[in-house]
Amino acid sequence: MLDPNRLAAVRCFLLDMDGTFYLGDQLIEGVHRMMDVLTSREQRFIFLTNNSSKDARQYSEKLTRLGLPTGVERVLTSGAATAAHLQDAYPGARVYVVGTPALEGEFTSRGFTLDDDAPDLVVLGFDTGLTYAKLWTLCNHVRAGRPYFATHPDFTCVTDTGYMPDIGATIAFVRGAAGRDPDLVIGKPNRIIAEQAAARAGVPVSALCMIGDQLDTDIALGASAGIPTMLVLTGETSLERVAGAPHPPDLVFPNIGAVAEYLAVNLPERRDYP
Repeated sequence: MLDPNRLAAVRCFLLDMDGTFYLGDQLIEGVHRMMDVLTSREQRFIFLTNNSSKDARQYSEKLTRLGLPTGVERVLTSGAATAAHLQDAYPGARVYVVGTPALEGEFTSRGFTLDDDAPDLVVLGFDTGLTYAKLWTLCNHVRAGRPYFATHPDFTCVTDTGYMPDIGATIAFVRGAAGRDPDLVIGKPNRIIAEQAAARAGVPVSALCMIGDQLDTDIALGASAGIPTMLVLTGETSLERVAGAPHPPDLVFPNIGAVAEYLAVNLPERRDYP
């Protein structure tokens, strides 16, 4: 159960997308009700996704096309969070990015130079155009000891037809071939991405609440960031898995519509913000 005082302290909801708000191009039951509840209670929210194959503009366009008008400022991806975090440590660096053009754009827009041959660091993202040549080059750079980062840890990405391999499988490939894991993984469940979301929303991390479908990322973020979590069973997690989870959710719901009905009863009508 979730302590009513913890829920009362929430001023921004972090909303996963794949498996939580939609599957493929199909909205999940109760999505519009959820948005109505958040809006009527004047609750801030940010769509927070580990999928680094797309950028905020692409997600904004998709949500809007599906009937949920959303500005880019309300979307934070693990790719954007990774580029922002590394900009502080490696300003203007040369980077080898294993990722889509959208992920490459996250880095070039922050002053990084893409460099396949002699990078200062390497970044592994969810690359839906992955080739053996890219993997080979990545392994060479990792084996050579260059700083190595990954956008997120997910092994699979849920779709409307099942599951597709995600970056976690690529991390395992590199570990086997080059003998190293990433020096840092920035996306959920790392507190870094929660801190960036909180800064964007203008609230402290303690005022966040995560809603998602994955135990190892969405719900585990609750433990690393010290925030409440709500699990929906429309994506990657079954109810049977919840009992043995190292970081169980505070609340479990069949879908986002059930979350909306819970919040409609338990959230105050208005929020006062600093």
